[in-house]
Amino acid sequence: MPKGLVELYGLLAVLFVLVPEWMAGGALVSFRDNRRGSELPVTSMAWRRLPELRLASLSLLELRQLAARLRLCGYSRLNRERLTARLLKRIKRQQQRSLRGL
Repeated sequence: MPKGLVELYGLLAVLFVLVPEWMAGGALVSFRDNRRGSELPVTSMAWRRLPELRLASLSLLELRQLAARLRLCGYSRLNRERLTARLLKRIKRQQQRSLRGL
């Protein structure tokens, strides 16, 4: 390959890839610096009220720890989807019991 073509390709790569990436990174930093308060409202009312949102934010390890605390049998062999479904059933059943007790 001719040396001039390689240099042209390098210049184009810088212009079309690296410069826009650099500009976007600078813009994102300036947006974050101008915001006040928390980044995301993690403990919003919906997050506390809906167990689906809480379970979706947990890792598999945290889901299994929760299953152990709730005394869910056979949780260690379940994949994430089945474990989440069983945890949802258990949590909703406990919520219904606590509502009846009030």
